[in-house]
Amino acid sequence: MILEEQRFLHEDLERLEQGISDRVAEDPKQIRVRLSRDHQISGFLTRIQEQSNRLLDIYKDADGSRSREIQSISTGEPLDEFYKQLEGLKDFHHWYPNEPVENLERAYKRKAPVEGDMMTSEVDNMFTGEEAYGRFLDLTMLHEDYLNLPGVKRLSYLQYLDNFDTFTPPQNPMKRADKKTDQYFKYVGSLAEYLENFLKRTRPLEDLDRLFRNLDQEFVKAWEADEVPGWGAEKQTVGPAAPMTEGTGEGIWCRDCEKEFKNENVYKNHLTGKKHIRAAEVKKAGNSTATNGEANGASNNRGSTIQRLKERAIAEREFRIRKLAATMQGERSDTRVNVERKQGMTERERQMELEALFAESTEPAAKNRDEDSDSDGDEKIYNPLKLPLAWDGKPIPYWLYKLHGLGVEFSCEICGNFVYMGRRAFDKHFNEARHIYGLKCLGITNTTLFREITGIEDALKLWDKIQRDKKKEKSSSDNQVQMEDADGNVMPEKVYYDLQKQGLL
Repeated sequence: MILEEQRFLHEDLERLEQGISDRVAEDPKQIRVRLSRDHQISGFLTRIQEQSNRLLDIYKDADGSRSREIQSISTGEPLDEFYKQLEGLKDFHHWYPNEPVENLERAYKRKAPVEGDMMTSEVDNMFTGEEAYGRFLDLTMLHEDYLNLPGVKRLSYLQYLDNFDTFTPPQNPMKRADKKTDQYFKYVGSLAEYLENFLKRTRPLEDLDRLFRNLDQEFVKAWEADEVPGWGAEKQTVGPAAPMTEGTGEGIWCRDCEKEFKNENVYKNHLTGKKHIRAAEVKKAGNSTATNGEANGASNNRGSTIQRLKERAIAEREFRIRKLAATMQGERSDTRVNVERKQGMTERERQMELEALFAESTEPAAKNRDEDSDSDGDEKIYNPLKLPLAWDGKPIPYWLYKLHGLGVEFSCEICGNFVYMGRRAFDKHFNEARHIYGLKCLGITNTTLFREITGIEDALKLWDKIQRDKKKEKSSSDNQVQMEDADGNVMPEKVYYDLQKQGLL
């Protein structure tokens, strides 16, 4: 029956290709339907690869069974082989009388929804309510894990969304020793795993395995070149440790606490404190370990190698988090906007939004495409106050409209008399391309000094004044007379005569 299996695989591949082409031709508007379609196509592609590998094994014919079956059909009595296979089929159905027949024509066709049935999809259980089918990130639990780490800076959830991929000072003041703990290793592992899983759920049709392999190769090159931020090789010193300082060098440096003091009295008082005594004991223990390392150098080298391997594992996860976060900048900015929006909502409005999202995901799909297109044209949103629309296509609450001042108009003559609704949009537009392009058309290159200026005449006046001041300053510096005293000190003429009148020269 190898030839029948070969024919079945060919038919299966053709049905899979047809199913993929039918789904690619669709253009769903809802993100839930689009994700469901992409995951179905991804499953079909995986099955195509599996069936193709089976078909290749049949064509290779490693055990020669296919050749023997072809030879038996072509050389022997055809009816004998036919009755032999028929007897095998009868025996199979005798032992399995209720075995269903697989209908490939219906297996990969899109099922028409029945009226009254709820639409169920495989993506319904993939995302949390906060993720909204892959539109936003849900880092609330990871934010709590971050706050429980030793030596971290206390950040709000909004600040954490901006800095969760930053692992170096000054944004992240954690010391290198604190990063080597198991708690931190578990945290960065969970964060990297979440980002990878989120990428797989939201982008099922992309070649993510190739992306992950490229990330691994980039990390290996950066690690060998010692270019991973915050994880350079430490220089091992025997004896008293050299001061590791990032201070100015002007004050008094405490080697044990690795801290700089501007005042000598503060430094002397801190020597009797508990923190200094504890840090001195730890430093002394480290120095004694380093001194004894000459006697058992092999064990120390083994320990440093294990420590370096642990550092590499942590650095690899940090590197992966940075790269994955860079590929999800859109979802990251949308998450920040969504969190800010929800902070301005009441509990009742949040509950209504969740109910609307749940109703949208479980609504019955008994309407055809023609009916949907007709209903889209007939459906009207009741919006008598002309309020802006939210992400769900419905007007925002009136109190939120008044809170952000969206009823106040701000016009900008530099932008071609474009009107901005609300103070926030008006302040934001000074850094946008439209306003910068308008200033460049007026011949203004330094755009940072022209914030809050919207009139063309005012901008030109300010620019002329800036140019005059620059020319005046340049001419005054060029025409300034320099004087030299008996010791060879060069100074301006005015300073020279002032010092001479005071008898200081």
